[in-house]
Amino acid sequence: MSGLIRRSDRGEDEKREVTIKRHWLDTGEGNVLVNFGNTTVLCVASFVEGVPKWRKGSGKGWVTAEYSMLPRATQDRMQRESVRGKIGGRTHEISRLIGRSLRSIVDLDALGENTISLDCDVLQADGGTRTASITGAFVALADAVNWAVSKNIISPHRKPIISDTVSAISVGILSGQAVLDLPYVEDSMADTDMNVVMTGKGSLVEVQGTAEGEVFTRQELNTLLDLAEKGCMELAQLQRDVLFSSSPIDSRIIAK
Repeated sequence: MSGLIRRSDRGEDEKREVTIKRHWLDTGEGNVLVNFGNTTVLCVASFVEGVPKWRKGSGKGWVTAEYSMLPRATQDRMQRESVRGKIGGRTHEISRLIGRSLRSIVDLDALGENTISLDCDVLQADGGTRTASITGAFVALADAVNWAVSKNIISPHRKPIISDTVSAISVGILSGQAVLDLPYVEDSMADTDMNVVMTGKGSLVEVQGTAEGEVFTRQELNTLLDLAEKGCMELAQLQRDVLFSSSPIDSRIIAK
């Protein structure tokens, strides 16, 4: 590994252990607890009648998200943003990212004028909170759509309501080596930091990359995207395994 030793003896192309637990709560039309290593996020999907004012009369639904971190999600306690009286720019940015990512694979016409709201609350943060949020929120979203279909609130059309899975993972360059799925200790030292959102078919939804310490080359970018694709394909398979194993969702909801 070019002299680079990662924690837990992971190879540069190995992600952390990822688990997705459905129905973790008794509330919410869909909810999961997702772990990316020590990063833990609770994702809850609420199916709500109606859409924002600017969307009324369109016949289309809406998918939105809110992201937050608990005060002791990190080593030092953070004051709640609600107490400070102002939502931070990072929180807004991640909330919008989650919403955009999920809307990319949902047939909003099929939802009718209904809204699915995703609440992603970070219980413990060790890097990759936004990627874990997107990956877990997708499963919660699928369960919420499944709930609405089972209640005859919405009906599957000729095409699946959800066109594909969507997941996200981090990649970066650490000590000159491209690596997959960085925990905080690696992320804080990385020369390049990148978050990649992809569908299960390998299409890119969003790429957020920054040269933190040193600039990176086009060749390095390609290497990072290849690593991200590998990680996202593994996450997509995990999402499908989780959704179609115990208490499987309606097969008409998501494309095989």
